[in-house]
Amino acid sequence: MEERATFPVGGITLEGLLSIPATSPQMGVVVCHPHPLYGGEMHNNIVSALVDAFQAAGLATLRFNFRGVGNSEGAHDDGNGEVEDVKAAVTYLLSRQTISTVVVAGYSFGSMVGLRAGADDDRVHKLIGVALPIGMRDASFLHNVKKAKLLISGDHDNYSPVPGLRDLVTKMPDPKSLVIVDGADHFFWGTESKVAKAAVEFLENK
Repeated sequence: MEERATFPVGGITLEGLLSIPATSPQMGVVVCHPHPLYGGEMHNNIVSALVDAFQAAGLATLRFNFRGVGNSEGAHDDGNGEVEDVKAAVTYLLSRQTISTVVVAGYSFGSMVGLRAGADDDRVHKLIGVALPIGMRDASFLHNVKKAKLLISGDHDNYSPVPGLRDLVTKMPDPKSLVIVDGADHFFWGTESKVAKAAVEFLENK
């Protein structure tokens, strides 16, 4: 069960949905949605699939709308202010539940922003990027990230092309994983469960 949440970042307030299991979880996940200018918001199909799977696995979850989306205040900032949004979401999650492992997971725009935010945040331990849009944005910052990392992409995704992802992964330090979903493009319609399964398996792998 998710409850409505609000939390501050700078001078604005963001909206989200928080779920804390009845049994105190050891792990919590902040989930970031795709590009706001193309309809991305916290009820997106992949965001929802991830949240549902994480909750079924007994994890705490916080999904939220980036600045300027839904009832979140502010305006779209091309991924810059959104990095601060992710960090504020981590702060809020930790204020509501003591968790030993914090994960940031994101889809498309949300994966690039989420991984950027989590890469240098000592409170974040694991990173999940779904359809990381390397065809549009630079992901070389991952070359130096030693935290556990999972990248998931469809084999027909032009925004997250497999050859580029494989090259990126070879340059990233361990631990790292790459999962390619057969028959999926950038939107994963009909293959959401495969994305969610890969994400949960990654988090359950000690």
